[in-house]
Amino acid sequence: MPSVLLDGDAVPASGELPASAREGLGTRPFGFYVHVPFCATRCGYCDFNTYTAAELGPGASRGDYAATAIEEIRLARRVLGDAELPVETVFFGGGTPTLLPAGDLVRILRAIEAEFGLKAGAEVTTEANPESVDPAYLERLRAGGFTRVSFGMQSAKEHVLAVLDRRHTPGRAAQAVREAYGAGFRHVNLDLIYSTPGETDDDWRASLAAAIEAGPDHISAYSLIVEDGTRLAARIRRGELPMPDDDVAADRYLIADAMLTQAGFSWYEVSNWAASQEGRCRHNLLYWTGGDWWGVGPGAHGHVGGTRWWNVKHPAAYASRLAEGVSPGHAREVLSDADRHVERLMLELRLDSGFPLAEIGPDARTAVARALGDGLLQPGPFRSGRAVLTLKGRLLADALIRDLT
Repeated sequence: MPSVLLDGDAVPASGELPASAREGLGTRPFGFYVHVPFCATRCGYCDFNTYTAAELGPGASRGDYAATAIEEIRLARRVLGDAELPVETVFFGGGTPTLLPAGDLVRILRAIEAEFGLKAGAEVTTEANPESVDPAYLERLRAGGFTRVSFGMQSAKEHVLAVLDRRHTPGRAAQAVREAYGAGFRHVNLDLIYSTPGETDDDWRASLAAAIEAGPDHISAYSLIVEDGTRLAARIRRGELPMPDDDVAADRYLIADAMLTQAGFSWYEVSNWAASQEGRCRHNLLYWTGGDWWGVGPGAHGHVGGTRWWNVKHPAAYASRLAEGVSPGHAREVLSDADRHVERLMLELRLDSGFPLAEIGPDARTAVARALGDGLLQPGPFRSGRAVLTLKGRLLADALIRDLT
């Protein structure tokens, strides 16, 4: 049998974490990410760990998934011991979590609550394709304790959705937002993608206008990334579609920021805007500010106290390991202090709160001064001891972060 490359250290069968990870456990925010790896169809641009019904094969099924995920939650409780860890955020992502019955998602949430407890006011989010829910489904989620829903809108233009292999009609996302509010949700996000081949500036403005008019309190906008191995990458390689242009993407970002700002949204992370402080995604902020989280599901990643691990990818292998009473963890790495510092800088500099200048190493001070002179950092926060990106800096964030690390 050929060897399997782990790209990390093996995870013990018990899932036990190193002692270094347990230091300070309970002093940092703690959350859960629940990966639901099922999709009705595979979008041409997506390289996430997802499976259609035809791709699942034997040994895994949607019907058994909630029970399997609950077994990993119980494993997490055994691994983390008796530490008080009230859960501040839970995020169901995918895939399409809402392909499972609403009752299954609620069962998984109840298991997290039973094993760890939910902190008062905990944020509980699920992603959803607009066509995968209806008012009754959303009402069941809300009654079960979900507080936030994130819809994959992507575009309001039919020809753009077609290139992305999205199945919903252009107006369905806005209707889903109304249904979510009608079900009692207070916080709703719409995800948008820009720079899709064939999209024009006017197409992008129309998508933004439709998203704003729908009334969510959070909008995320991401530049399309062409991932190797996807159907979209193959179409571009064959010359059927043009490769997205970086300059066009920058122009689209500026359009997004201008329209969202005018509509009352404020950026708080390079790709995320919220209509209020309460509308910000607390789960993502937990990631970006060094919190701990347990990742449940095939291919899910977790992080506790500087130890990061990831599960086996296929749902059948994942279910088999848990049925045998062993961790589904595939591999892990223990981050050094230097690694953790670099990750902090990479993540926190993308936030509107920025990164403390005192924690930027002396070797990077020249790059910091150059960035300030080039208008990539805001002078006010800089004088107060923090590096905060300007609008121009947000466009060049990745390059600036490389200079500073």
